[in-house]
Amino acid sequence: MNIYSWIQLIFYFAVLLALAKPLGSFMAKVYQGERTFLDYALGPVERFIYHISGVKPEEEMNWKMYAVAVMVFNGLGLLAVYALQRLQAFLPLNPQGLGAVAADSSWNTAVSFASNTNWQGYGGEVTMSYLSQMLGLTVQNFVSAATGMAVLVAFIRGIIRHTTKEIGNFWADMTRSTLYILLPLSIVLALALVSQGVVQTFSEYKTVELIQPSAEVTEQVIAVGPAASQVAIKQLGTNGGGFFNVNSAHPLENPTPFSNFLEMLSILLIPAALVYMFGKMVGDTRQGWALLAAMTIIFVTLLGMAVWSEQGGNPAFTAMGIDQTQTDTNPGGNMEGKEARFGIANSALWATATTAASNGSVNAMHDSFMPLGGLVPMWLMQLGEIIYGGVGSGLYGMLAFVIIAVFVSGLMVGRTPEYLGKKIEAFEMKMASVMILIPVVTVLIGTAVALMSEAGRATIYNPSAHGFSEVLYAFSSAGNNNGSAFAGLGANTPFYNTALGFAMLFARYWLIIPALAIAGSLAQKKKVPESAGTLPTHTPLFIAWLIGVIIIVGALSFLPALALGPIVEHLMIFE
Repeated sequence: MNIYSWIQLIFYFAVLLALAKPLGSFMAKVYQGERTFLDYALGPVERFIYHISGVKPEEEMNWKMYAVAVMVFNGLGLLAVYALQRLQAFLPLNPQGLGAVAADSSWNTAVSFASNTNWQGYGGEVTMSYLSQMLGLTVQNFVSAATGMAVLVAFIRGIIRHTTKEIGNFWADMTRSTLYILLPLSIVLALALVSQGVVQTFSEYKTVELIQPSAEVTEQVIAVGPAASQVAIKQLGTNGGGFFNVNSAHPLENPTPFSNFLEMLSILLIPAALVYMFGKMVGDTRQGWALLAAMTIIFVTLLGMAVWSEQGGNPAFTAMGIDQTQTDTNPGGNMEGKEARFGIANSALWATATTAASNGSVNAMHDSFMPLGGLVPMWLMQLGEIIYGGVGSGLYGMLAFVIIAVFVSGLMVGRTPEYLGKKIEAFEMKMASVMILIPVVTVLIGTAVALMSEAGRATIYNPSAHGFSEVLYAFSSAGNNNGSAFAGLGANTPFYNTALGFAMLFARYWLIIPALAIAGSLAQKKKVPESAGTLPTHTPLFIAWLIGVIIIVGALSFLPALALGPIVEHLMIFE
């Protein structure tokens, strides 16, 4: 890498970590019911929403009631998105006259956007009407993100409260997440993106003459639409679903280096701020900084591996006489599948950030990364999407690993495990184990079924280890609610639409329910005062221990599968 690439990476982390504290403090005030500068404008709107919906925010729920509310609301959202797609040919805001989406694709997309996965087996500009994009997909981008944030806040209340069964009101938590956090940030980002050239219009597609026409082709149809509003929340809500088929590699979705920086920053902004918010809400900001440090160490390490792998180039290109040496005029390295205006550093950073969070948007083709470069985003998903992670879901997933780390360390020294004044006992361990094992089982079983079935093998278009990697990546993405893809796999088929749809459902809701169960259990416990035997959970030693638990318990579950895919492919290329 040259000095400019280093400056870009350092500047990115500096801005991200600098914004985490003020935004995290603001979000803590929102969820604790304290006044903020937005109350004057949005307070009446919030109260009006409660009035017309009959919600009484002061009436709190136990964890089972909270879970039912989550499931009912998300289930209705899933059905609404499915119906919109199936009926879009008869609905307005469809200037291109697009027909109904196929049943299996509609199912897959409805599950995908309701579960905050945003896996896309279709091309947006040739499949979805403006109404389906706005009323279906963009709305789900807001409420699926707000659902994850609400569950996280309920989890935090379970830690800080004692001798009670109540962990908050889902409807109030979701409303505040959307109204005070997601909506204002999305408006600001959408306006900034429009200023950079991201399209936002209800006009029909434009037919223009080519600057360099051929005898056969003299004009081109350019897809447009209300993209900026969807791009903003897709990034901020760690959704990731693109308005256009090629996502943020499209020049009308991500036209400039500045728009690229804003969109990359937005991927991790709220997840990083939520970690600081956690420290504020539990009354000890050191706890938040410790978790943020563990996430950042893992993230930076894997980012370095991705950049190194891509900058090292492809020996197949060397054999073809292609110069991959980095110079002032040549970016060098493996530029296949990457936008020249972004280069290797920004492509690797985006790929690492989008899979560290449960975002899934792309500005380069992950399928064209070198084997170890592609292993990085795949492994980040397989960690459980906890390195920053999705909005809300990343942190409550990380807290499951914290519970295991505390429990194991307590057994090692012969003391009762405690975390922030709460005893960690068998029930919490069982639920945390479920949260960690469900994605592992979903990914590995799904991959095995796809490889053993004729329907699964029929659309694997690349041979050998890379074809295996594409299937493993697809189920890693669906089974951890990410949504990105290697894309060499033909996934828009009845088999993959159905199988990946179920994987997305399991990965989202079989984790939310155990997380809420832990919150309910912890909320009922008495607070245990600190003693000489209490394990400090904010020290460098605990950070190192937590990282070790994440790697040993989380990542090594996939090592045999990775050995059959990207690892052996790397050895084959460089033999």
